Amino acid sequence: MRTKRLILKENKQTVESQLKEAANIIKNGGLVAFPTETVYGLGANALNEVAAKKIYEAKGRPSDNPLIAHIADQKDLAPLVSYVSEDGKKLMEAFWPGPLTLIFAKSSEVPGQTTGGLDTVAIRMPKHPVARELIRLSKVPIAAPSANTSGRPSPTTADHVWQDLEGKIEMILDGGAVGIGVESTIIDVSTNEPMILRPGAVTQEMASLVLGRVIKLDPAITEGPLLGNAKPKAPGMKYKHYAPKADLTLVEGEPKAVVLQINKLVKEKLDSGLRVGVICTGETMDSYSYGIVRSLGFRAKEETIAHNLYGVLREFDDLGVDVIFSESFSKDHLGQAIMNRLMKAAGYQMIHTVEGGLMQ
Repeated sequence: MRTKRLILKENKQTVESQLKEAANIIKNGGLVAFPTETVYGLGANALNEVAAKKIYEAKGRPSDNPLIAHIADQKDLAPLVSYVSEDGKKLMEAFWPGPLTLIFAKSSEVPGQTTGGLDTVAIRMPKHPVARELIRLSKVPIAAPSANTSGRPSPTTADHVWQDLEGKIEMILDGGAVGIGVESTIIDVSTNEPMILRPGAVTQEMASLVLGRVIKLDPAITEGPLLGNAKPKAPGMKYKHYAPKADLTLVEGEPKAVVLQINKLVKEKLDSGLRVGVICTGETMDSYSYGIVRSLGFRAKEETIAHNLYGVLREFDDLGVDVIFSESFSKDHLGQAIMNRLMKAAGYQMIHTVEGGLMQ
């Protein structure tokens, strides 16, 4: 298959023509990668079982890993769900359009291929103008997981999409780098007790403030992925995600102890002949003496860390790094999402360190 890449021009008429071409591919059961405010999505008609199956095939995605259906307007929600709770309405009012996915009890219109066989459906209304216009022109909800090979770091540029999916999909809409850089928050509102299934830019604190009570985190976020035959209710809950090719380990502790420990570990790996990467921040970058050092941004501006995370992981792939050591980050606000992605990318490998050595 030949993949067509369209660079979206500033001229309004040209962009409209490009989006109509992409929408026709969606209508005819094909696949189109497109930018959203979070990451690039791989889109297909969410109501077409054959088209949804193509997404799984192109990505190499496990068939029980549900997809997110994207809509352009709130009026598009009703045909897809059987019930909307008061909590769901409040969250929609506060955060749609935006980086929030909500899980509802699904209607009979949504095929099981889109939901991974579940009786619930994940739905998001993106804020990105290209994404919303593509959905409107397609006149169907668009199922769109991240536009990458399953398990790899998510794509934040069209180049990332091209690296993974060229020759596997019909079209890539190149809208430049995305804004946020990590996937949407997912909150299950299909029951009377809302629960966060994946943290993101709509933080636990923000959502709890809207509902007037603390929203709990699913144990898969804090304790590790689902195991065995358990069915994931949302993307990212069961399978390894966001992972670079290199072996990634996080180091947690007081900042000075973390720097000392990473420097020690890097030197040991270099002495054994391995190529080593270090993930740090602008505050600590000058403290590292060895390895290929990359800063994600500044702790005082967590949005910079989220924005650069996947790009740095992919850069280490391009550089042929064998081992990566990363600083850890806060576990509240946006840091919760950053740590969630890093822990999954590392396969939950974490070293705890204190002044003078490792914690036992």
